[in-house]
Amino acid sequence: MTTRLVLISPALSRALREARFDDGAPLEPAGLAAARAAAGAVPDAARVVHAPTVRCRETARALAPADAEITGAPALAALDVGRWRGRTLAEVSAAEPDAVRAWLSDPGAAPHGGESVRELCARAGAWLDAAGAQDGRTLVVVEPELVRALVLRALDAPGAAFWRLDVPPLTATVLSGRAGRWNLRVGGEL
Repeated sequence: MTTRLVLISPALSRALREARFDDGAPLEPAGLAAARAAAGAVPDAARVVHAPTVRCRETARALAPADAEITGAPALAALDVGRWRGRTLAEVSAAEPDAVRAWLSDPGAAPHGGESVRELCARAGAWLDAAGAQDGRTLVVVEPELVRALVLRALDAPGAAFWRLDVPPLTATVLSGRAGRWNLRVGGEL
């Protein structure tokens, strides 16, 4: 039994374009159009799963075939950035430079009062372990930080590598494996 997870980052939204911690904004019209245009490049899948954010849900609907069953996965929620939600990274960096520095250098830090990168990676890892028991291909539309966390878990990489992975909008990263051993095909544009 082989599991294939096609991790797809969402299309462009205002928050993503502005380097703003997700504020629940929908996709921009250009982002939605790009997702619809990319639909033909997405492989057929037995399942389509998305993170609960608006932009992930909208991207999944734009990419999935009309007859596909699309489900949300609360375990794939975006990183909880607490009181930083809705603010830009530049705003937070100007107001709390030491907190941002700690957050970007220590996977266990959560100066925003939300979830640490370490906690996110543990949550994503538990989801990956369960998903590994499903045969076939699953499209998984998740925020970039979830792609990072899932890749770290699949490769058994340290949390310090989290911020060294870039995940552009509308790219696919494929994890395939069986019996808990994962292979990685790095992100390709859709």
